[in-house]
Amino acid sequence: MSETLTPETSHGGSTTIPIAVAGSPYQFKISDPYSSHSLILSLLPQRGNGRVLDVGAAHGYLAAMLRQRGFCVTGIESDPVLAAEAAKRCDEIYVADLDGRLPGFDRQFDVILYGDVLEHLKDPMTVLKTLSQSLRPEGIVIVSLPNIANIYVRLNLLMGRFDYADRGILDRTHLHFFTRKSFRSFLDEAGLEVLRLTATPIPLPLVVPERFHGRLLAITHSANAWMARCWMTMFGYQFVAVARMRSSL
Repeated sequence: MSETLTPETSHGGSTTIPIAVAGSPYQFKISDPYSSHSLILSLLPQRGNGRVLDVGAAHGYLAAMLRQRGFCVTGIESDPVLAAEAAKRCDEIYVADLDGRLPGFDRQFDVILYGDVLEHLKDPMTVLKTLSQSLRPEGIVIVSLPNIANIYVRLNLLMGRFDYADRGILDRTHLHFFTRKSFRSFLDEAGLEVLRLTATPIPLPLVVPERFHGRLLAITHSANAWMARCWMTMFGYQFVAVARMRSSL
């Protein structure tokens, strides 16, 4: 069973967008122009009036940015505490376990976002196929997930290490791992045609201590992003795909 919250049934209607929340692994990475969040936003119009389904809405940071652009945002979040936060920033939020019974919708969406969520699920294929049925015929799906073949992981494997962490590519809550090839195969099996596939770089602003931030880091990170786009199988940190339902004709 799922529960639906709206901004009026949560704690006000604020659209404040913090970058990070104390004690939470979730960060809204809009301050990094090369992050998956920034890239997802760049793929959508600056002004829009369509409907967006944000799957795994977390605190609703991305939803808030989209609502500011004029989109109507419906979110799905399994954690009731996060859902209560997201309800302040979404037009509507469904509290539902993505590994359980998925909510049904009486409307279609112009955009369905799966931002850093599918790798956490037991059966991401079923979720992708089921929710994508609510996509308009001309709508798009945007998916971001980590690249297990990133050079950082490869070098660690050479040294015999595969250590899980609180976040990142080897986040201990990740249940599925993808390479560029397996990601494409995954989307193809779900009946999706890839329109664009790109990659984000290792998030140096999060890795490098703040005292070292400055012009040199900005230049290095820009080069890092260029390498991720040019050789995404090796230097890509996260893949970001834009896709649509494959025509049956």
